[in-house]
Amino acid sequence: MTAVGLIGAGAVGQTVGTLLASSGWCDTIAVASGHGRSAAALATDLEDMGQATGSHVRAVHAVPAVMGDCDAIVVCPRTAFANAATSDVRMAGLTANAPLIAALARQFTGYRGIVIVVTNPVDVMTRLFAEVSGCGTVLGVGSHTDTVRYQLILARLLDVPVAAVQGHVIGEHGDHAVICASSTTVHGRPVPVPLQQVRDELRHRPRRINEGIGRTRSGPAGATVAALTHALGLTDGVIELSTSWRGDWYGLPLRFTAGIPTVCLPPLSPGEAVQLQAAAAKLRTAYDQIAV
Repeated sequence: MTAVGLIGAGAVGQTVGTLLASSGWCDTIAVASGHGRSAAALATDLEDMGQATGSHVRAVHAVPAVMGDCDAIVVCPRTAFANAATSDVRMAGLTANAPLIAALARQFTGYRGIVIVVTNPVDVMTRLFAEVSGCGTVLGVGSHTDTVRYQLILARLLDVPVAAVQGHVIGEHGDHAVICASSTTVHGRPVPVPLQQVRDELRHRPRRINEGIGRTRSGPAGATVAALTHALGLTDGVIELSTSWRGDWYGLPLRFTAGIPTVCLPPLSPGEAVQLQAAAAKLRTAYDQIAV
């Protein structure tokens, strides 16, 4: 019996809940939100969906304080704030979201399950939740979303199947994302990566989604479910997640075997190594602004 606590009933939380309800491996979804009304509504909606589709998954309204028995927790709430940023957009939520994430983290002191953080800026919020709660396994989803976008973009630019592209985006989920072009392959062979075209599309893609439907939701939700299946030991393989490594927190490829992660950083060119150091420095500075 696998139970997942879902904190946040907004656009991403709703989509994560829908994916979990149709997953086949999740048995219970416990939904909480800052506004209990929205959590109760989402649980009811998921219950309707389950009945309509014949899903066995049980959705219930809960509060974080009773989620200690859940196998995993998804943290995706967002404080209401006006984001007028045109660059470094994800970092705009730093001071707004930090108190919310820290308060939630205090409620999970001693929790022994898996925590997946989605709230932006995700690399900083992942570190904040981990350090305030003391939980052993806290991971953030940003770099996996960037990586799947990179693979889609490169496949289209090179006119090859997406499955033929192997490559990573690491570092910050934001303007300091590092495209690992030097280790990217297509059909197992190195390829020249049109970096400027890729960077432009990585920057504009979420903006187009936001302008069209208000919020990115399906991509981050898919990355969240992928993180859950790997961290819970349901799927083996490599996935890019924000984690602690050598004193810093940022996105790295993790190889999961039976739920146990191992960092598998690809070879970096000198320029990529410098970019990764810059991302780490930026994220340290951001964390120092909100550390509590």
